[in-house]
Amino acid sequence: MTKTKKLGVIVAVDGPVSNVGMYEMTNDADLIWFGDILTGPKIGAFLTINQNDIKIIASVMTEKVLDQQNTIKSTEFDNRYSKNSINRVVQIKTCGVIANGNFEVTSSFVPMIGNEVTLTTQEELKIIYSIKNDEPVINIGRSILENQPVQLSINSFFASHVGVFGNTGSGKSNTLHKLYLELFKSNFKDKIFEKSQFFIIDFNGEYTGKDLFNGNSDKKNVFNINTRGNETDKIFVTKKYLFDADILSILFDARPATQVPFLRNAIEAFSNTTSQAEFDFGTFVTGTIKKILTTGNSAIQDSLQEWINTAKKFVQNQQVFDNIDKLTHYGNGSYKIVGTKQFTEKDAYINVGTVDAVSLGKWQYLKLMSNGNSNTDIPSALNEQWIKSSEIKKLNMFLYFQKIHGIAWGKINPEHINPLFSRIESSLKSLEKIIEIKDSISSDYNAINIFNLVHANQEITRLVPMLISKMFYDDQKEIVSGQSVTQTKHLIVDEAHNILNTEHKSIGDDWQDYRMSVFEEIIKEGRKFGFYLTLSSQRPADISPTIMSQIHNYIIHRLVNEKDLRMLENTMPTLDKSSYQKIPSLGKGEAIITGNAMQVPVFVRIPKEGKKNRPNSDDVKLTDIWV
Repeated sequence: MTKTKKLGVIVAVDGPVSNVGMYEMTNDADLIWFGDILTGPKIGAFLTINQNDIKIIASVMTEKVLDQQNTIKSTEFDNRYSKNSINRVVQIKTCGVIANGNFEVTSSFVPMIGNEVTLTTQEELKIIYSIKNDEPVINIGRSILENQPVQLSINSFFASHVGVFGNTGSGKSNTLHKLYLELFKSNFKDKIFEKSQFFIIDFNGEYTGKDLFNGNSDKKNVFNINTRGNETDKIFVTKKYLFDADILSILFDARPATQVPFLRNAIEAFSNTTSQAEFDFGTFVTGTIKKILTTGNSAIQDSLQEWINTAKKFVQNQQVFDNIDKLTHYGNGSYKIVGTKQFTEKDAYINVGTVDAVSLGKWQYLKLMSNGNSNTDIPSALNEQWIKSSEIKKLNMFLYFQKIHGIAWGKINPEHINPLFSRIESSLKSLEKIIEIKDSISSDYNAINIFNLVHANQEITRLVPMLISKMFYDDQKEIVSGQSVTQTKHLIVDEAHNILNTEHKSIGDDWQDYRMSVFEEIIKEGRKFGFYLTLSSQRPADISPTIMSQIHNYIIHRLVNEKDLRMLENTMPTLDKSSYQKIPSLGKGEAIITGNAMQVPVFVRIPKEGKKNRPNSDDVKLTDIWV
């Protein structure tokens, strides 16, 4: 006796869609058949079309009834409730074929009228949901309809760009953690931590628990970034990536037409001059004030006092400015040293065009020439402050003096530049708190690295994801370029809409948002270099269409917003219409997995881990608070 439950026969074929005339009106959700519990022919369930030795697998799309004895639609001769009057017709869509014990998606076999349709057996379901015997897999959950284990191929899934999307409370945080938890528990865990690195950008502090990602405390670093309190971890960054004109322009919110050119020139000068072995900052910037004093009215009159005020800002010993504060400006563009008997009336002037003719005694009296006694003249005091400053403070000092140099001779407009410096002051203060600059970062990051930004201010929240993403991506490119991939990096961004929002695609008329360019390059080119991106978001419609179109595998939880659903419909060619229509009705922890790693879209229930080993994203129970 056959062990297949016969349901009906193909009565119409229209491409991949076929109609099945059912033998009976059975509408049981599940059927017990020879000891197995099989899923009934309901929407989303699999059915098997038997064509000789080939089994064509199809999923149920729609079902309806036909009144065979009332074809003229007459109410007078309405026999719909007579015996054998109603026939059930189920519409199905071909998913793939089971041949030689394997399931594959192919168009080599199509249903034909007269082919018999049966319930898909447990053995057939195992073949559909299974991966080839020699393929390494992880278990992610169980199928919703058939309760079959759902496996993901490690190679096909994790060597790709992944999107996890769903409304708040749908279970996407748990899914994101579950994916990598199962990977880190696999038989490859030792080599994973040796050959790969994982960087998790956590905007809400959900993944910082010590037991998350299977503990692995010796393989995990958590960077708690706090710009609001006194205690914070520091992110290790190379000077090359922090002092990049494009990155700093975004951090300082520089205007493209008036402020970005100044920043580019100043940062280029900073890199070129400060890298010299014998660089003396005090002597370097003192050259500007000497030039102001000897170029007369060609320099803006206020620039002298601006230079002095800026120098006072960075020098602790204010006495070094006692003599230079006594300079008096004369209408012919000259300056006079007053209040001292050291110079006669005639000798007290510093005249136009005399930069090389000014006596050494005048420069020494004004303390603009180093006398070899540390911190008792302006150049020495400035240089001493420079030497003991961090790289970020050095940049701040350098930018201030570059501003004065540009304003003094009208190269830049102070009305355009001054607003920028209030933002520079604030931004660099935040950077100083959370960034540590190093020559190399290869030994400072572990296999798992979590960047917790829940306590970071907005400018740092914008900067850090872009900065570390570009830094690690470029590092991976440099390692792999021209060679085979022997190690990988995986960037995981939770709440990705925070930084990949298309509303901020461009700033001004021609200024391309650098942040978007970085991530679009990663998702377009990263795969060939062994750099993989995983995005999680509750608003996929807010993410750049370019980025969405390059995602290879999707895990979709419940979404109800029409814009989000439309975005997914346009970017997921592997999702059929009936599966797409189920997205708004998915329950908590339920999802559809589709993409290159899956032969067919799979409805799966992803279990929660124990309370200690899952993200901090559980719903708040108000009654527990109010007890």
